[in-house]
Formats: sequence, structure tokens, C-alpha cells
Amino acid sequence: MRIDKYLKVSRIFKRRTVAKDISDHERVLVNEKVAKPSTAVKEGDVITIVYGTKKLTVRVLKTADSAKKADADLMYEVVAEEKIASTPADALR
Repeated sequence: MRIDKYLKVSRIFKRRTVAKDISDHERVLVNEKVAKPSTAVKEGDVITIVYGTKKLTVRVLKTADSAKKADADLMYEVVAEEKIASTPADALR
């Protein structure tokens, strides 16, 4: 499954276009490699997403072409979630 579609189906992002844009700007890594929107993901892959002031790392548990809202969070597990400095001044705090 394409990474942009996976991020949308799993409800990590609400819109596929947002997932595609973030991937286009090299803010998504799959197994520590920069991912394009068409990069394939499979069970066991580790996805790292940097957006805003957050860095989210998840492990893919399941891929599916569609998922109900209640089941979407069963498609991945959060490995790490951290806040990152958005400006040099924030890094000093």
C-alpha cells in the first residue's frame, strides 16, 4: 500500500492530499529512509513523521484498503511521540 494512502486510511492524517504534501517535503521516513508518496509500506515497517513541532514514530501492524474509524487505530502502534524545537530559541529551553 502507498504511504500516502496508508496515512489517510489509518487516520493519522485526515486527508490524503495532506499526507502526500508532507511526503513530498521529505517529512516522512519509512524504516529510516525518506519516503515519497508512492513508497510502499507493509506490516512491520516503522514510519516516522515530522510535522509542526511533533515527531511521531509508529509501527505498521496492518494494512487495509479501508477501515472504519473505530478500527483505524488498530492499524498501527505508536512507538514514540516527541515534541521538537520549532525555532532555535525553543531549542535552548
